[in-house]
Amino acid sequence: MPTTSSYDYAVIRVVPRVEREEFLNVGVILFCKDHDYIKARIEVDESRLRALYPAVDMPGLTAHLDAIEAVARGGDDAGPIGRLPRRDRFLILVAPRSTIIQVSPVHTGFCSDPDRALERLMDQMVRLGPPKES
Repeated sequence: MPTTSSYDYAVIRVVPRVEREEFLNVGVILFCKDHDYIKARIEVDESRLRALYPAVDMPGLTAHLDAIEAVARGGDDAGPIGRLPRRDRFLILVAPRSTIIQVSPVHTGFCSDPDRALERLMDQMVRLGPPKES
């Protein structure tokens, strides 16, 4: 039987007009210390986002969301932050901010496979339609 480990995650949100407090969940950042794991998965439903804010700057938004994935991956491509330990990168990515891209509070869970946990969270929090069977 696989061993379960705790993980922390936050939902990535796009808040096109901060003053309206409307948002669209577009991704999840998941960190699992026991598996030496951090990953951000992002999927933007452009039609849903444009329903909230038709004038959204998609190229600019995409560049910022790509940076989140790069920091989570780590390495020189993510600049100095990309060379930090995984936990530090996670804490930077989930820090509260009041911009067009925000994150939810950090939540916890348990899993034996962080990749599967991330996919399940994407199904629950980001994607439309019935969740996939695990």
